[in-house]
Amino acid sequence: MSRPNAESVPDPWRSPVSVVQIPDTGLHRKLKASAAELQAIAEAGGLREVLSAEAAFDIVPRSGGRFEVTGHVRARIGQTCVVTLDPIESEIDEKVDLVFAPEAEVRRMADLIEEGEDDAEPPEVIDPPEAIRNGIIDLGRIATDALFLAVDPYPRKEGVVFEAEVTALDPEDHPFAALKALQDRKKGK
Repeated sequence: MSRPNAESVPDPWRSPVSVVQIPDTGLHRKLKASAAELQAIAEAGGLREVLSAEAAFDIVPRSGGRFEVTGHVRARIGQTCVVTLDPIESEIDEKVDLVFAPEAEVRRMADLIEEGEDDAEPPEVIDPPEAIRNGIIDLGRIATDALFLAVDPYPRKEGVVFEAEVTALDPEDHPFAALKALQDRKKGK
């Protein structure tokens, strides 16, 4: 998952978990963004404001150094209605279900896919796994990315519909009117 301008903007919400500290039974974490993090999330996502953001995740070890991260991200965001330009608020409630794998394995899988040699996709994984970078899974980044993916890019106030102004066209006003005028003038000579 990636968010808008991911290269130029630092992660607005960080909650790193070292994979070596995750017990065999798994780990449960709850996150709640601070006021500074809410403002940073809004700026990074191009939102008017983020009023609240919280997440709950379960991290479960899987075979081969993989980890499954499941949970929910909930947020209340402020946007601007694309029709009326009035401020509106929206609720985000997004499920998360990701698999993380060591960076080397993710690179190897990407190489195999590029070469077209990877015919059989593992049945338990639909999407390719995310990379574990420097032994860390950042739950804040996961939450931020899930929030950004759930944002409606064209928010509207409830019940508001965009109605384009329709005007009747003059039958003489069309793309070939100039050609028709030249042709009529030529015939008139």
